[in-house]
Amino acid sequence: MCILSLSQNNLTCLSALNYDIMLWHKRLGHASFSLLNKLVSKNLVVGLPSIKFNDDKFCDACARGKQVRNSFKLKNGVTTTHPLKLLHVDLCGPMRITSRGAKIYVLVMVDDYSRFTWTLFLASKDETFENFLVFLKRTEKRVDTHWFL
Repeated sequence: MCILSLSQNNLTCLSALNYDIMLWHKRLGHASFSLLNKLVSKNLVVGLPSIKFNDDKFCDACARGKQVRNSFKLKNGVTTTHPLKLLHVDLCGPMRITSRGAKIYVLVMVDDYSRFTWTLFLASKDETFENFLVFLKRTEKRVDTHWFL
């Protein structure tokens, strides 16, 4: 609870009396307990009770926010059995400097088996699918491979 003092041209928060450690942790934007202890020791927050904030408590929201996903297992070799079975595709852009053909997007495709790379330049994002289909048709004609094995 915050009580406001309404004097002439002066709005100040006088106090917020509550001794719940976790409530103060949440009120101050999920600040660390060491930061809260510094604020108490230097008397920087009006109304912050002078209590010791223990590091042994934890907040569920902070624990979920600091979770780190496990990294993927390392691949020792190539897992695909033939070219063009798996493609890695990335669309970059818009670039600040346009190409000679006024293209501002770059579509990069990398074959997982051979690491061969194709680069296509596009004028807009909506050209991506059509250019990818054209690429597939051209590549299917050149390589004797079944796509969805």
